[in-house]
Amino acid sequence: MSRWSDRGDVRSGAEYDSRWAAMEAAGESVHGEADLVSALLESYGYGPGASVLDAGCGTGRVAIELDRRGVSVVGVDLDPHMLAEAESKAPGLCWIQEDLCVLDLGRRFDLILMAGNVMIFLASGTEATVLVNMARHLEPDGLILAGFQLGRLSLADYDRHAAAAGLTLAGRWATWGQERYRDGNYAVSLHQLSSVAG
Repeated sequence: MSRWSDRGDVRSGAEYDSRWAAMEAAGESVHGEADLVSALLESYGYGPGASVLDAGCGTGRVAIELDRRGVSVVGVDLDPHMLAEAESKAPGLCWIQEDLCVLDLGRRFDLILMAGNVMIFLASGTEATVLVNMARHLEPDGLILAGFQLGRLSLADYDRHAAAAGLTLAGRWATWGQERYRDGNYAVSLHQLSSVAG
């Protein structure tokens, strides 16, 4: 069982979304993840229709925004309540309920996004397995972008698991807005699959 499933404060997808709705109503940007994904796809030379796997997509906030920007996106999550909300908002997108440890889509993506603390909500001890499986879903030279709170999983351990999966650190920031990382309690990390590993 994942730590997300075991957290004890299960909410509906609509309840989860209310936080983002309140932020948007207050004039705050709620698309930092999509902004960074879009910028990275452009800077790495991916054109219109680039493919993104939103791994741990929740209620689909980021995937729906990426689709609006012309990205070919697939959303995967383990939580049926979150996926039901995502599908109700964007029934035309591809939403898949599956564990990231065993996910097998039979295709590869230009970029895999793991936002929303996905890495620290995985079942304990499966972090390395998930990164290997995500790397298997990447195109050669493809990118994995993950943001999470530090503590339960350290950056040293994350980088070690990533390296074992054939991934090389390509960037690290303190926020989705690319503020320089300086030893804080949250990090956004970009890793790239080597074409040999892919």
